[in-house]
Amino acid sequence: MPHWLQLMLDSLGPLLWAAVKFTAPLTILSFALGLTVGLIAALIRLFAPAPFAAAIRFYVWIIRGTPLLVQLFLIFYGLPSAGIIIDAFPAALIGFTLNIGAYSSEIIRAAISSVPRGQWEASYSIGMSFQQTIRRTILPQAGRVAVPPLSNTFISLVKDTSLAAAITVPELFQAAQRIVATTYEPLILYIEAALIYLALSSILSALQVRLEHRLNRYGGFLEARS
Repeated sequence: MPHWLQLMLDSLGPLLWAAVKFTAPLTILSFALGLTVGLIAALIRLFAPAPFAAAIRFYVWIIRGTPLLVQLFLIFYGLPSAGIIIDAFPAALIGFTLNIGAYSSEIIRAAISSVPRGQWEASYSIGMSFQQTIRRTILPQAGRVAVPPLSNTFISLVKDTSLAAAITVPELFQAAQRIVATTYEPLILYIEAALIYLALSSILSALQVRLEHRLNRYGGFLEARS
């Protein structure tokens, strides 16, 4: 067996374990919390008084205008200077949550804005309150519009978790770095890590396509073409 293949087989277990133990939880938790933050931020941006909406715009401006890596460094390496010490995994979770929250808030805001005004009027005409209209009429329709961009955000997050290696989270990419430090085979190990990320992204992309087809089975662009 070639040396490079044997090395990849030997390192596959530790890399997959790091992905299961750290990459997957970091991705899922960050996306779930970020989606919650994004929904709240979008609703504040659309319906809250001007000062609150301005605060959300400032938050989105800061997050979207600065690199994610810099945000992680500020939380993990910068906050200790102010007496706030956060462990690596929680620091990464906070950073990714804030980042996903800002981007998803814009997606959700645009999706809610895309719902025709007549849907609001129809809901009010049958006696629904504002909260009922949002929950029963607007969000279900906006969710269908938001699924493709939010799915893309989730897939991107899987790859972005590799940045957590820079703040010592022992996820997939840092596991590869540690093996490189002992084997001195960076090309082989980094290619293997890239292939694992590619496999994960491909699986998620396939699931995204199935989800979009399911959402469009009662009509829409996909069925209009067939």
